[in-house]
Amino acid sequence: MPSQISTAEIVRRAYQRGIVVPAFNIPYLPMLEPIGRALRNTRSFGLIAVARLEWVKFESGSLQAVAAEYARHKDSRFMRLHLDHVPVIDEDNLQVDYLPIIRQAIEAGYESVMVDGSRLPLDKNIAATAAVAKLAHAAGVAVEGELGAVMGHEEGPMPSYEELFASGRGFTDPREASQFVRQTGVDWLSVAVGSVHGAVSKARKDEKKVEARLHIARLQEIKAAINIPLVLHGGSGIQKSYIRRGIQSGIAKINVGTALRQPFERNRAAGIRQAQEAVYQAAIAQIKDELGMTDSAAALFSA
Repeated sequence: MPSQISTAEIVRRAYQRGIVVPAFNIPYLPMLEPIGRALRNTRSFGLIAVARLEWVKFESGSLQAVAAEYARHKDSRFMRLHLDHVPVIDEDNLQVDYLPIIRQAIEAGYESVMVDGSRLPLDKNIAATAAVAKLAHAAGVAVEGELGAVMGHEEGPMPSYEELFASGRGFTDPREASQFVRQTGVDWLSVAVGSVHGAVSKARKDEKKVEARLHIARLQEIKAAINIPLVLHGGSGIQKSYIRRGIQSGIAKINVGTALRQPFERNRAAGIRQAQEAVYQAAIAQIKDELGMTDSAAALFSA
């Protein structure tokens, strides 16, 4: 039965079978229902995700509030609950007491969690991620870590995208990835290979994202070095051909935020129902057109 298969196993199967599991972020609680409806109606599997910044800088309330809303719409055949980015150092360069947040998520029923130590030196990122893995694995909860710098959440202007891509600034190093995975025991690794986060500052959150691409050769080197499911953050706005090649090169989970958040924000002045419908249509477009994952649940839950 689907409910008996762990999130870790589902993402492992996605990795092995060349399927991608999207994680749809919930910065506003009313977005959860239409995203769940889109997954059910397309018979596709995805994660309902919330990051710390979405209750600090947006209106998801808290990880407990998202868990409560998820419980109202839960259907384990098509969705699971995931705690996205809990940073050790956040986008404002402030230190975060991250372990209590992870504990709260486990207690609230989250089936996978992410700790983001990517702003730390390698040894400290390893130590922080290993501590989370020890805590979460004891409860049967999958753990995602991050190595490399996916840009976009910081305040202030970014360098030009072409400059970032050409320089490989912040890209994940395959040798460091091998050490990181070996010493932390993470289930999945979020990598930096060309994607960018949508801006979250009030001044920039309405901006259109750059059309990003992926460094496929680097991605393949990382896959060969660690052989665990890879995660792509900043999944909105990437050229479709790169998404498909990325999945073939080890991406088993992809985070989608901006592509659903902005339609909600543009429409909510007209009422929550209209905003929810905009989210539903955007989610359908992501599932069918961008990711090509209609009917993925059957493929993931089959033996």
